[in-house]
Amino acid sequence: MKKAIIIIISVSGIVLFLLIFLSRTRTPFGRSNSDFSAKPEREITRIVLSQNGQELKLEKSGEEWLINGKESARKSSINFIIRILTEAKIKSPVSGDFFENEITEKEIVPVTVKVYEGRKMIKSFRVYKTGSNNYGNIMKLKENAKPFIVHIPGYEVNVGSGFTLNELFWQPYTIFNLLPSEITSVNFENLTDTTLSFAIFKKEGRYSFSGTKNELSGWDTSRVIRYLSYFTWIPFEAWVFDLSIEEKSLTGKRDPFYRITLISSAGYTTILSLWEKTKYENGEKVPDTDRLLGKTQANDDFFIVRYFDIDPVLKKRSYFFRE
Repeated sequence: MKKAIIIIISVSGIVLFLLIFLSRTRTPFGRSNSDFSAKPEREITRIVLSQNGQELKLEKSGEEWLINGKESARKSSINFIIRILTEAKIKSPVSGDFFENEITEKEIVPVTVKVYEGRKMIKSFRVYKTGSNNYGNIMKLKENAKPFIVHIPGYEVNVGSGFTLNELFWQPYTIFNLLPSEITSVNFENLTDTTLSFAIFKKEGRYSFSGTKNELSGWDTSRVIRYLSYFTWIPFEAWVFDLSIEEKSLTGKRDPFYRITLISSAGYTTILSLWEKTKYENGEKVPDTDRLLGKTQANDDFFIVRYFDIDPVLKKRSYFFRE
């Protein structure tokens, strides 16, 4: 009788072990090797990215997220990375030879990702950014773990783009964000036809309107105020971080289509330059009629601006005069 009980217990233990083992291995390729998604009990509160001795920390503070404990992060960028962290799935495994050729030989340094809920780290993994696949990344849970291409099912985007230590990526994509009462002057230069350029100044609550040389008369004050109201919020679409130093230099040496110099009542100056943007259609480089290439004096990086967003402030001088 005792022998039978021992056999039953032993068999039950083996079955239980096999069930646990199979449940782990059925999460594709084994849970310990391939479970990249974070599973917080309530919510993710901190994300730390590190690479080459540098670190970027995103941390929730009240209802907003802060970048390295300073500036507020762009909401869409936080939503994007949290979706990646919570919904990431295996797209396909990566062979050892492929990893050797595309990552090791090219000396690609991974971005180490650590995800926290409160003080508890709930997930960590490595992201190897590469252009060798449409999803922009290869991931490992640990240095010696199996490599995989990871994606978000039904959301075919470059998930690797979300793991960047560049603070600019996380900041709000805003060029101008001022009320008319906060603007002291706007100088609009149309470099393709300087006769269309103009300048608006405000002093002691009164506006003046000038051409390229002289102050003009007959303009409509209400149209000036309406024009200034368009600077309340002008965003850009995305940064262009992949421009080479040579491309940046060549673009900067060309005259832009437009240049807008805005001075705020607090004394801050923003100089926005806008160049033609090109795109490829059927293998040919053609002008992009929907977008411009932009840059401010604040840094050397360029960004993409949609005409839809910037067009309200690209006025001709005649706009300010009644017909």
